[in-house]
Amino acid sequence: MTTFEADPSVRAELAPTGILRAGINTGNFLLVTDRAENGDPVGVSPDVAAEIARRLGVALKMIPYADPGSLADAAERGEWDIGNIGAEPQRARTITFTPAYCEIEATYLVPAGSSIRSIEDVDRPGVRIATKGRAAYGLWLENNLRHAELLRTDTIDGSFEVFVEQELDALAGLKPRLLQDVERLPGARILEGQFSAVQQAVGTPRHNAHAAAWLAGVVEDFKSSGFIAQLIEKHRVQGLTVAPPA
Repeated sequence: MTTFEADPSVRAELAPTGILRAGINTGNFLLVTDRAENGDPVGVSPDVAAEIARRLGVALKMIPYADPGSLADAAERGEWDIGNIGAEPQRARTITFTPAYCEIEATYLVPAGSSIRSIEDVDRPGVRIATKGRAAYGLWLENNLRHAELLRTDTIDGSFEVFVEQELDALAGLKPRLLQDVERLPGARILEGQFSAVQQAVGTPRHNAHAAAWLAGVVEDFKSSGFIAQLIEKHRVQGLTVAPPA
């Protein structure tokens, strides 16, 4: 892995007080897999933040958020300097994103006896889909569905409950989580392929223009050097892949 040390102007943008504040989405069970004794998140995403702080030559303060929507909202309030979150157009209004450092496949689960056989069958009139509303895949569906009805919930567990209780036609989610859910529903199936791949990236508030370019180069180095692959192996994460070069 190359050095990619930051020049003083980048450090002044990202950590003017000598501390890098990193917003971490603790609701992503693939990127945050544990908690340290002091309560700090542990996993791929926290390790990415720690390496960025090391290259800046500053201390790290991790700021946990329960879900990506809360993390994105906090950008306008100036609560963090970098935020590890799925890159989506709605969020890009206030956040400048690096290229993705890893990807997570998003697809559908359908109930027993469903006539839906493929991803393409889902976006049709009369089809009702449960999703976590402000997750990256939920935002993608909001932007791209043309015919199906989207029922949004505040949590992943909530989307599963709505799917079951209201007997909906499909449950949208990250494939690793759907692999757990399908075990709870006899006869249910996960559709082959994906409707989207959630692009996990590093964001910074849009006014940090110089720092954003530096962060993009750092993330590309993380991928090409094997650093992200090593983190995935270190934390034994299934369902997470290194994103391709930008």
